[in-house]
Amino acid sequence: MRFIGITGGVGAGKTEILNYIRKHYKCEIYLADRVAEQLQEPGTECFKALVELLGEGIKSPEGRLDRKQIAAKIFADSRLLKQVNDIVHPAVKVFLLERLEEARASGETELFFVEAALLIEAGYRALVDELWYIYADETVRRLRLEQERGYSPEKTAQIMASQLQEEKFRENCDFVIDNSGSLTESYKQIDRKLEAFTWQE
Repeated sequence: MRFIGITGGVGAGKTEILNYIRKHYKCEIYLADRVAEQLQEPGTECFKALVELLGEGIKSPEGRLDRKQIAAKIFADSRLLKQVNDIVHPAVKVFLLERLEEARASGETELFFVEAALLIEAGYRALVDELWYIYADETVRRLRLEQERGYSPEKTAQIMASQLQEEKFRENCDFVIDNSGSLTESYKQIDRKLEAFTWQE
């Protein structure tokens, strides 16, 4: 079984690539951001640690974490951002490694994927067997974000500026899927890469 990390900049099309893989290969796929949200539900260790760090004011009236309040606090203070990451990232890794061992033990999963824009920064290079970079030309990514998500040019530029540059992605990744063109072309690249694994109609 291969443990593969999937990363890439915003608008590169990681979701479409993973949907195709999920449909056609014997795999398990985890989105690190979704896992992090699950691990911050009320009553969890992460929830308690974040409230202790950031104060009761980060809870919504319903008793959940108020993500806008958290964002306002941590992006104004790089020290707090690091402390929050030091709580959340290790918990996500522990969760994923537990699921990985379960998948190995089951013998039914051939490919185990984790996806996140920050895999490289979060140190997953040392955990995975392979790291894949989903690439798309910057002009294509801007168009997707503005047309499909309704982002303003300013918001798109701000998000892109906060992420790793293409060179860094390429330096750290073992395989690149060029998703600038049609999805059909991207699917062919995946199928060539995964030809040794079981195909499912």
